[in-house]
Amino acid sequence: MRLALTILGAFLTFSGLFWALQGAGIIMWPAESFMLADRNWILYGLITAAVGALLIWWARRRRA
Repeated sequence: MRLALTILGAFLTFSGLFWALQGAGIIMWPAESFMLADRNWILYGLITAAVGALLIWWARRRRA
């Protein structure tokens, strides 16, 4: 269970950071994405990344 939660947390963290960077206009890929340079996605991405980081932290604190 710890491994699954850690993997899910990592996925959420990386996805959130990707969304935030797309929203900031730093990553402009894929070209047809609706998230590009839309500042709302910075917030959504950072929240998602924070949830993922908390999930990783919580999974690592659990006993095996």
